[in-house]
Amino acid sequence: MNVLDTRFETPYNTAPFSKIKTEAFLPAFVKAIESAKNEISQIVENKATPSFENTIEALEFSGEQLDRISSIFFNLNAAETNEEIQKIAQEVSPLLTEFSNDVALNTVLFERVKSVYNNKESLSLTEEQKTLLDKKYKGFSRNGANLNTTQKELLRAIDKEQSQLQLTFGENILAETNRYELLISKRSDLDGLPEGAIEAAKQLADEKNKKGWLITLDYPSYIPFMTYAKNRTLRKKLALAFGQKGFQNDALDNQAIVLKIAQLRYKRAQLLGYQTHAHFVLEERMAKTPETVHTFLEDLLEKALPAAKKEFEELERFAKKLDGIERLEKWDSAYYSEKLKQQRFNFDDEQLKPYFKLEHVIEGAFEVAKKLFGLQFKQTDAIDTYHKEVMTYKVEDSEQNLVAIFYADFFPRAGKRNGAWMTSFKSQYVKNTVNERPHVSIVCNFTKPTATKPSLLTFNEVTTLFHEFGHALHGMLANTVYPSLSGTSVAWDFVELPSQIMENWCYEKEALALFAKHYQTGEIIPMDLIEKIKAASTFQQGMQTLRQLSFGLLDMSWHGIDPTQITDVKQHETAAFFETQLFPDVPQNCMSTAFAHIFQGGYSSGYYSYKWAEVLDADAFEYFKENNLFDPHIAKAFKTHILSKGGTQDPLELYVKFRGQKPKSEALLKRSGLLNQS
Repeated sequence: MNVLDTRFETPYNTAPFSKIKTEAFLPAFVKAIESAKNEISQIVENKATPSFENTIEALEFSGEQLDRISSIFFNLNAAETNEEIQKIAQEVSPLLTEFSNDVALNTVLFERVKSVYNNKESLSLTEEQKTLLDKKYKGFSRNGANLNTTQKELLRAIDKEQSQLQLTFGENILAETNRYELLISKRSDLDGLPEGAIEAAKQLADEKNKKGWLITLDYPSYIPFMTYAKNRTLRKKLALAFGQKGFQNDALDNQAIVLKIAQLRYKRAQLLGYQTHAHFVLEERMAKTPETVHTFLEDLLEKALPAAKKEFEELERFAKKLDGIERLEKWDSAYYSEKLKQQRFNFDDEQLKPYFKLEHVIEGAFEVAKKLFGLQFKQTDAIDTYHKEVMTYKVEDSEQNLVAIFYADFFPRAGKRNGAWMTSFKSQYVKNTVNERPHVSIVCNFTKPTATKPSLLTFNEVTTLFHEFGHALHGMLANTVYPSLSGTSVAWDFVELPSQIMENWCYEKEALALFAKHYQTGEIIPMDLIEKIKAASTFQQGMQTLRQLSFGLLDMSWHGIDPTQITDVKQHETAAFFETQLFPDVPQNCMSTAFAHIFQGGYSSGYYSYKWAEVLDADAFEYFKENNLFDPHIAKAFKTHILSKGGTQDPLELYVKFRGQKPKSEALLKRSGLLNQS
């Protein structure tokens, strides 16, 4: 019997990872797709007049098993993949795309949906039901339901090709990351590196039976080397390798894939009657149009550019004075910025790390969630995991009711892609009066423990943990009826609000006192270090803002135009970066070929949303600061109107219900230290 074919007989219906055989996925997908097709047929063949219940609700809850298998499989493909899983992904993706198109392009089904939609004024629907109906109708019209037969076939072909290209793009990046190693044999080449980073590099080499110290392109290895290593030649070598991912004219090259994905997205948008892919995407976002996004980005650029140029010139002078550097390069950025920060604020990340033991930071995130939202996290060994490093928790409210199951996976390994993300293995929804609680996961790539030290996080890793935990809270506290409107299923430029607002507590004394304790002495982080953290939080904010804006502008340059005339990826990228460029260009490097957010993930035409959500989170956190960091009334309003509502209402309306007013950008500019410089 295939364990994936039935409801799981496990605690809380959690995924039985240890019982799932990799080869079981393909037959399970085939069976679940067939079952989902039968459910669609029942809706289509229903002789009764189309109603909200027999059409919209029935459609919403169809394919439940398929959704569950998909979430398990594709999460494994991101966090614990191998060649076998990648091969199945290449086989399964076109099957899923085909099924999705079978539903979206089913004329009879669309007629039933349209019938309900056209009669919506006469129906007594809740706010959530109205949103679901609107979403289902748009889901059809925006995915080709109004096209003729020939056009529908073209759409199918585009979607199938695109899904496979995106998979290959990601596989190439992972393979590039895994294959590069910088083996250092001379101890002097590690000068400047903190002892913890040196020990980690030695441990990595030992694990691979190599003599010396091993540096890789995984963030916990790459970033300390780029930040602290005195050896400029090796920093350059490593930076070039990092920037060459997917850009080496070999079997793992992504240039043709980037061009093809951009062209297919444009072709699809045109087919559906939209000017560009960005016009198609943004119709369903808070921003609504590419023009709004460009105005938003250019407005921030105008405010950040003078500050960024000033900061860059200061960095140039500093590097020249310190080491006689005549031309500041990209591989100098982190190194000299860290040196300048140390000089200006008289502290560095290494002073902070002893206070940020991973286990303490996790407890701190849990304590903040308890103070704000009344949540309790209880670690348990009763829940199966896909890797021994994954930790599991039962999340309960103050009355000990189950809120969610929480998985946490913190360290890099060969089968895991770089970066950090939140995901879920099971959505929250209400069916047959039962409120099905979600299974939520965060996946990161943090500094691993060594033989002599526990996992001690950089401050950036601390904020990353809080960021992903914020996404997790959005998923865990979901309380909607329908799964497609639950948790993080919100407008993409709204989804970063719960994650980014959580980062703010990392800078506050009241929150840091809860978890920032020295891993050896238990001493709470000293006040002077807290003050330095806060003071340093605006350090080089002009340059940081410019960097984020450059990524947003690059994204829009691929998706907000007709890309069919682009023949050279690097040339196009260079032009897109022109307004925001500070450092000299590196001809051997290209960002687009490894820009997984927009070519593999869901951020195409949406990278701007990080800055968009910063406006929201700065404004929202200002509300807390005006009152109390753990104000129960504000926290309750945030939980009620933002975290629990998912995508059931217009995001701006939800924000105004929480805040009592529309967001203002002043709070962000003030927090970034850019208000007086703009």
